[in-house]
Amino acid sequence: MTVQISFTLNDRPTTVDVEPATLVAELLREQLNLTGTHIGCDTSQCGACVVHLDGLPVKSCTLLAPALDGATLLTIEGLRSEPGSNRMHPMQEAFREHHGLQCGFCTPGMLMTAVALATEKPTLTEADVRHGLEGNICRCTGYQNIVVSVMAGAAAMNAAKGE
Repeated sequence: MTVQISFTLNDRPTTVDVEPATLVAELLREQLNLTGTHIGCDTSQCGACVVHLDGLPVKSCTLLAPALDGATLLTIEGLRSEPGSNRMHPMQEAFREHHGLQCGFCTPGMLMTAVALATEKPTLTEADVRHGLEGNICRCTGYQNIVVSVMAGAAAMNAAKGE
């Protein structure tokens, strides 16, 4: 038995039929072919699967797809500088400029978490960033460049808003 859900995905209305036990990460990757959201642990420990549900970061590997009905979902594929733009989001630019990634596996989840963190608290300290990223694991770096990237990205987001 499937259920039909309708939601906004990356600024586009979307309607799909899903099995009630389908996880959002599975829906994105297997049914909608949006493979930027990664599955790293299946236990919500690593943060590679973070997406924004109604503006809040959630781990899509533990959220059932029917919960999306009527909601707004933003994935890494929809992250951009402004709606309709092909330019990278300021946080993505900061990660590129400050070498905040290595292999890239954790990067989508890191970026989605970082954007939410910077949106919630525009002026971030290093301690704020380290605390805010506690639910995201990177197996390649020592986190220093990620922290620098998040702080630079938050500053760029503020500048873009005129703050």
